[in-house]
Amino acid sequence: MSAIDLKKLSFAGFLVSIGIVFGDIGTSPLYTYTAIIGSRPITELIALGGVSAIFWTLFFQTTLKYVFITLRADNKGEGGIFSLYTLIRKYRKWLLFPAILGGAFLLADSIITPPISVSSAIEGLKPKFPNIPVMPIVITIIVVLFMIQRKGTSFIGKLFGPVMMIWFTMIAILGMGELIGNFSVFKALNPYYAYKLLSEHPGGFWLLGGVFLCTTGAEALYSDLGHCGRKNIQISWLYVKICLILCYFGQAAWLMNHIGTTLTDVSPFFGLVPDWFIFPAIIVATMATIIASQALISGSFTLVAEAIRLNLWPKLRVVFPSDVKGQLYIPAINWLLMAGCIAVVLHFKESKNMEAAFGLSVTLTMLMTTILLSFYLLTKKVNKLAVLGLLILFLCIEGAFLVANLKKFMHGGWVTLFLGIVIFLIMYIWHRAGEIKRKLQNFTPLEPYLPVLKELSIDEKVPKYATNLVYLTSSNNSSQIEERTMYSILNKQPKRADIYWFVHIDVVDEPYRMSYKTEVIEKEDVVWITFKLGFRIAPRINLLFRKVVEEMVRNKEVNINSRYSSLDKHNITGDFRFVVIERFLSFENELSFSNNFILKVYFLLKRISLPDEKEFGLDYSNVTVEKSPLILHSAKNINLVRE
Repeated sequence: MSAIDLKKLSFAGFLVSIGIVFGDIGTSPLYTYTAIIGSRPITELIALGGVSAIFWTLFFQTTLKYVFITLRADNKGEGGIFSLYTLIRKYRKWLLFPAILGGAFLLADSIITPPISVSSAIEGLKPKFPNIPVMPIVITIIVVLFMIQRKGTSFIGKLFGPVMMIWFTMIAILGMGELIGNFSVFKALNPYYAYKLLSEHPGGFWLLGGVFLCTTGAEALYSDLGHCGRKNIQISWLYVKICLILCYFGQAAWLMNHIGTTLTDVSPFFGLVPDWFIFPAIIVATMATIIASQALISGSFTLVAEAIRLNLWPKLRVVFPSDVKGQLYIPAINWLLMAGCIAVVLHFKESKNMEAAFGLSVTLTMLMTTILLSFYLLTKKVNKLAVLGLLILFLCIEGAFLVANLKKFMHGGWVTLFLGIVIFLIMYIWHRAGEIKRKLQNFTPLEPYLPVLKELSIDEKVPKYATNLVYLTSSNNSSQIEERTMYSILNKQPKRADIYWFVHIDVVDEPYRMSYKTEVIEKEDVVWITFKLGFRIAPRINLLFRKVVEEMVRNKEVNINSRYSSLDKHNITGDFRFVVIERFLSFENELSFSNNFILKVYFLLKRISLPDEKEFGLDYSNVTVEKSPLILHSAKNINLVRE
């Protein structure tokens, strides 16, 4: 079934939403209560106050903010922090900073989620098998999960919905089983119990760091908007939320029966599971955590691909493993994530230790989304007082979670925070260097060069370089061209061609737009093509350019046959050669410390990033790469004396 069909309100859309949207938030009952309690003795206050705080966090953060407000901020049906940014970036330049901060910390959080989810599920075996080697099992599952990414997930994706449906139904039944005869715990629906926990329990405020884990998947929920559509997500959330609440209140009831004890090898979740059902429960839990991890991995690929197209990330090879719209695979990110997940397992060893590193970075992502969302609502003419009220509400809630999570910093929170800062710096430096390069781009009118190009085209004294010579240009106006392009054609080595093609790629804010326009500037000599590609479309220019040329030939707008008489009379198509001009940092520069640092790091990143010819999907056999110096500030006051 196509992605378009799934966006319509239907049972299929409901099932897919259950499978891929709620995996992260749906597996949070495995570890949330454990994180809240820690090594403390179980008390009535922590049991009832904890579930009350969880209930109202799910209401405000997940239901109100994301399901009912943020999902409306869609970009042609697509969601995620970069999609939100593209809707508002034309209004204020500073909005770039919350966008890349949010994206960076969301990516960093993807490294901790698979280990903690899978570990929490496998650790359910410890009461039965205290000596079970949890770490090797978890690492094996993680390695297999990342190994299958290159084959795509279209097949396994069909299992997501049914498996997660079984998972949510199972946790609801387990919760209800414990609630029978213990319905008094529902008095914790009163937010007063959450207030009592925070105000009366020793160190109660800091327990918010554990409470926050119940909603960490909300940001991923928004990112998956394009897969299922808003209506399907909203309807399926009703079922998911009921199941989660029943499970959490069931855990509260179990805790009420164990007041005075401490959690050892049994988590509140697996405390709900009867002995006879422990193995099936662990199998389903493990499958659910794998699905949750898969959704985050796929989301990471999408996030990085968007960043690449928005010029916020070094160019990387993007593979399309299936025909499913939006499904992609980035090998470099896949192996980096796998290495990061394995390192997390080896470092923290147990899920309870991972909790300290979990949540801090995604809290920052949520804060950044709040800022961008508020600005989006203002652009949609929503009442300013209403927007201000929502901004204050969510800044207070998320600010409190952030402060509480900061307590985790020295206990592992620094891991994802450090990764987030590194990713942010990469994004910022790549973007800033791109701005510097664009400012140094010198353009010249194309019209005065047209007679020269026409004469060069027929000057048989100059060896023919190619029948069709194609230059990629950053000029968005066919009346002007880069000076370095004309220098390449006329000065560096005169390049005679029958037809000169100039191709411009315009990355637009519509996620999946694919359109083009052509302009024959000089008949049979100079042609200009502009591609308008959405920020989720890979620029496979070799393929797209060929389709455009074929269309122009059919319409008799251009003749691409070789102009050698011996070949032309047999209708032999001439060759095409692309020229890519790469910039390098010239030694002639005198740079400030900041610009020197930015450009040095940029060119270091460029060495390990995908070359331009690969990024644009050009065939190696017909590409010429030329080097051009990047001079920001020429050296001055050179005291050179002639003797």
